[in-house]
Amino acid sequence: MGNPLWLIARRTFAEGWVRLTATLLAAVGAIALVSASMQFALRSQEAVAGSDASEYAGADVLVQGGTVDPADPFAPPDGRVRLDALAAKPGVAAAAGDATIEVTAARSDGQAIMAAAEGRTLLRPWVAEPRLSAYRLEAGRAPEADGEVALIRHLARAGELNVGDTMTLTLPRETRQVRVTGIVNVQDRGAVAAGDLVLAPPETVRRAAMLPPGGWQSVWLKAAPGVTAERLRDELARELGDTATVRTAASVRAAQSEATAGEGASVAAIVAMLASVAIFVGLFVVANTFGTLVRQRTRRLALLGAIGATPRQIGRLIRLEALVLGAVAAVGGVAAGFPTAELIIWLFAREGFDVSASDPRLGVAALGLPALAGILITQAAAWRAARRAQAVSPIEALRSTVAEPVERRLPRLLLAGGLFALALLPCGLAVLIGGDTPGTDRMMPTTMMILVASMLAVTGLAVLSPLFVGPLGGLVVRIGKPVSGETGRLARATITRSPRRIASATSSLMLGVALVTSLVLVTLSVNDRFAEAGQEVMVAEHAITSTARTAEGTPAPLSRDAAAKVANAPGVTASTLLTRSEVTLVSPGRGGEPYQFMVSGAEQAGLREVLRLGGRPPVLRDGEIALSSTVMRERGLRRGQEIVVRGRQGRIRLKIAGTYHDPSHVFADEALVAPATMDRIDSTAAAHAVLVRGGSAQALRSALAGTPGVEVLGRDAYVTAASQAHTRPLRATYSFAGMALLLALFGMATTVSLSVFERTREFGLLRAVGATMRQIRGIVRWEAATVALLGTLLGLVIGIGAVGLLHAVSGSSFLRPAPPWWLFPVLAAGAAVAALVTSALPARRAAGVPVLEATRAE
Repeated sequence: MGNPLWLIARRTFAEGWVRLTATLLAAVGAIALVSASMQFALRSQEAVAGSDASEYAGADVLVQGGTVDPADPFAPPDGRVRLDALAAKPGVAAAAGDATIEVTAARSDGQAIMAAAEGRTLLRPWVAEPRLSAYRLEAGRAPEADGEVALIRHLARAGELNVGDTMTLTLPRETRQVRVTGIVNVQDRGAVAAGDLVLAPPETVRRAAMLPPGGWQSVWLKAAPGVTAERLRDELARELGDTATVRTAASVRAAQSEATAGEGASVAAIVAMLASVAIFVGLFVVANTFGTLVRQRTRRLALLGAIGATPRQIGRLIRLEALVLGAVAAVGGVAAGFPTAELIIWLFAREGFDVSASDPRLGVAALGLPALAGILITQAAAWRAARRAQAVSPIEALRSTVAEPVERRLPRLLLAGGLFALALLPCGLAVLIGGDTPGTDRMMPTTMMILVASMLAVTGLAVLSPLFVGPLGGLVVRIGKPVSGETGRLARATITRSPRRIASATSSLMLGVALVTSLVLVTLSVNDRFAEAGQEVMVAEHAITSTARTAEGTPAPLSRDAAAKVANAPGVTASTLLTRSEVTLVSPGRGGEPYQFMVSGAEQAGLREVLRLGGRPPVLRDGEIALSSTVMRERGLRRGQEIVVRGRQGRIRLKIAGTYHDPSHVFADEALVAPATMDRIDSTAAAHAVLVRGGSAQALRSALAGTPGVEVLGRDAYVTAASQAHTRPLRATYSFAGMALLLALFGMATTVSLSVFERTREFGLLRAVGATMRQIRGIVRWEAATVALLGTLLGLVIGIGAVGLLHAVSGSSFLRPAPPWWLFPVLAAGAAVAALVTSALPARRAAGVPVLEATRAE
């Protein structure tokens, strides 16, 4: 680099630390958001897939009744095995029965306790045999009597439960209060791959799973000394034949780890997409502030050229300053990323995705990549500034003020045209993905493509924005000139003379408005569509639901006895219990991943009195199923065809009796069966709601007086609550978007503030020729008004365009680019307030510049 350049850089930092501090803070904010995104992605991946803890750690062989779903290593088997028969087999040292029941755990206030990172909460039997048990007590004792449970550590912490506390467990057919007797860990971990565990006495779990005496879903076995797990597996497999599936515990653990690794990669991809927005906003903010710094030093750079510095040396000087700035910002940004990550984790936990059980990451990826990203961001941001500095002519040293070169329209138009042409490429890919990928699988890749296209479009508009400054600035000032008089004329002169300065602040505001516009449009469109479709489908006036809420925010499963109680309530003309269970399509099959879909069970008599489904499905009998038009189209099925599905009870053959459509995606989104068929698919299927027509809310509450944990909701309230699972991904993006918006607004404030520093001499001279402090403040405010107008217009174009493209590619009726009329004035007012607030302090500083300061300003 050369010692003289280093001395010059050091002097620049020493003399201009105030201005550099603003740029440094902008860079720290950008890197902190990148670092927090990386922390969240890594911790999410660890929470979802990184735990190697397994409840099978002490077992050698698992004997599972019947067959198991090869596509889902967490699914229970579809048959039964007897514990006593297996315990007496040669080569078996110890045996314990096992069953899994998905339950909802809730605190005493009715709030559901979220499982770790999208896992499930499972009721499992306590394993007392020390040679088999992987459960280690941290506090309390093992559950011994009915109504006692031990909790895994994450569940206890998430629910703020201690030994001796009571909690509510909602099982498939009942809701009951239980007492916590112990808190456990598994291999020193607070959760297992499947999620959280509630451990109860074996007989309690057996009865809840509706198993016969002595029968279990699975049996854990410990091999006798001298007998390997593989040998015991082979001997039992030959003896049991097709009546059971025999696997080593190690193979089950490996399959579960592989499955959760895929889920962790999906989470990391989603967070990476959100983090890319942070990187893009940070790049914009730092580029604007660094460009303003270079523009302020035009005369000094020209003097360096006049005394012999080559353009290459000047460019290296700017890059050296950016390197030092990036290194300092990287250290501060990585440090600030830890509390920012905790804030993001807390916000996501409120929306049902809790990764707080994972520890902060301190590896190379967590620390090195954000630091490297920070240095690259500052270097990329300084690239154009360095080129501009190299082009400074030594004659500029003789100018009394910094003058911007005359804008050349053609290069800007060509560059912007190239960026817009590049934006068409991801749009084309999104169209191809949308046409070839079925159903909701296309939403993630198409969203990523539209995001890339939007970033390119934002960059193109930022390139063109200096060309818009003059006409719009003149329009703004011309409108306000009758009020401001001479101040308006001066403001118009400064705006049209320095379009790049206005454009720098505009680009940051444009990003903020685009983020807000797209989020508001998507949120309004989704909520309005759910409300509209819910009113269309749900004919019932009331819904009986659980007071507890799932991790997604939807009503938790409730006990089935609520349906019988409300059926005889005064004024009730029809009521239907809705149950739900996931199945896998076995036949007809296609290559690739197994196809899983959700089956809803509902009493057929009176169904049309509570639900108005599109296509009017027929009255279903036992062994019949109605499929949604989407499932029929995706799998190439037809009415009258027989299919084979795998549920919790095993394989079952069903006949497609009809097709229908649920536009609300809330009640029976994919498939519908009669209760008798549902019992054959899953006898423990979760009940989600009882839909009731007729009667009053008070009468229904009276009928349910003896049933704990239930509530009566109206039609609109139930649709809103039931749709929370669909809107959760949207709500989860609010935290990232909010932080990116704050960063963009900070960048705008920094750019405006630096522009006042840049014009210290100009403001001093205006004061010297008679301009009042009020006029100086007015000039800055008129510039802020121009920034607000231009930023709002460009941001609206990007926001509405992005949602429109997403709607066109996905074809979803839930994404309608139809902004309400009030959105435009609200956004305009918000942008104006932001511009005025961020310019208030710079305007006061500009008005307070002493006249003599003009003689000392650079």
